[in-house]
Amino acid sequence: MSIANSIRAQIPPIHPEGYPFIGIFAAVSLVLFFLWTPLGWIGTGLTVWCALFFRDPVRVTPVRDGIVVSPADGRVSMIAQVLPPAELGLGDRPLPRVSIFMSVFNCHVNRSPVAGRIDRIAYRPGTFINAELDKASEDNERNSLVISTTNGRIGVVQIAGLVARRIVSFVREGQSIGAGERFGLIRFGSRLDVYLPEGSKALVSEGQTAVAGETILADFGSSEQGRTFRAD
Repeated sequence: MSIANSIRAQIPPIHPEGYPFIGIFAAVSLVLFFLWTPLGWIGTGLTVWCALFFRDPVRVTPVRDGIVVSPADGRVSMIAQVLPPAELGLGDRPLPRVSIFMSVFNCHVNRSPVAGRIDRIAYRPGTFINAELDKASEDNERNSLVISTTNGRIGVVQIAGLVARRIVSFVREGQSIGAGERFGLIRFGSRLDVYLPEGSKALVSEGQTAVAGETILADFGSSEQGRTFRAD
């Protein structure tokens, strides 16, 4: 393999949703170079950041019935028993919820946590408070999916954050989707909530770094009663 091909292999592809934004950043950077060179270099740095934000790397997803993988890159910010949003139609009892916070430096392409059929997609307008706050699940703009599987129904909620102002969905109701397949993205910082069936045990810990399509959040086919964790 040539050096050029080797370098190219290390650069993740860019999702098409990002091309217009990268183009705008690049155009503004050129103008800034004419105005004052240091500003142009700052613009160039921001253009590189924008390209990294919209990166869409290949992921290797474990495929087995019962596995729930992370829908997003980021930090597991909260694991709790929470009443799901009414628009999900998942009942009026608290369910296990795993929340993953995505910073502006994470990859923002979202992937399906399970294989199944998308029974419901519900968009709800709202505010844009810090997505790390618990009340963001209720108050912020969000887009929700309910995926039916052989192990029950899974709720996945894309939540806009303080910086994020646009939730993009790639799927439609009635569509079949595989675990790890792309279903949407959120621009510029946000959060994903995953609602598991009642009685499910999360196999991750708060503070853990999750990788979309790869990190296992839960396993319905396992008799494991949960895990203990330590932070070094």
